[in-house]
Amino acid sequence: MTLQPDAYFARFTDITPDYLHSRGIEALLIDIDNTLAPYEEPDPRPETAAWFSALAEAGIRAALISNNNSARVERFNAALGLPAYPDAHKPLPRTARTALAALGVEPNRAASLGDQIFTDVTCARLCGMQAILVPPIRDKKTFFWRFKRTMEKPILAKWHKKHGEFTQTK
Repeated sequence: MTLQPDAYFARFTDITPDYLHSRGIEALLIDIDNTLAPYEEPDPRPETAAWFSALAEAGIRAALISNNNSARVERFNAALGLPAYPDAHKPLPRTARTALAALGVEPNRAASLGDQIFTDVTCARLCGMQAILVPPIRDKKTFFWRFKRTMEKPILAKWHKKHGEFTQTK
């Protein structure tokens, strides 16, 4: 199992419906914290809602899948109205498989979008999905988070050496 993402974008809003369609992706399972918003932002920004609207208009199904608690996920999702799965225990694949089944999409037609290799990318790999990674918006500064990001560096360096800085959509 490779820990390399299939794509690496500077921001989630750089991921277009056209790009997703070109990869055969019909559904996205999306992390919230540090992917769509910093931990301390309880509600989605207008650009986030607009991005989800563009996905829906293009026929891309989406669900939120987060390791954070129900209160956080429900608050963030209140304005979006997406299927949402808190306490997902990523990288374990059970919740992601539940979300895929609810969306009616096979794993090979879906992707996970997140900011962490050891949770989001690993979960995608365990489920048979494509993995799309973005840099964290604003990381926590605890020892645990610094350690995790240090462990990700060689994996990302290998990706950058092969693909460049970020995925090109054209």
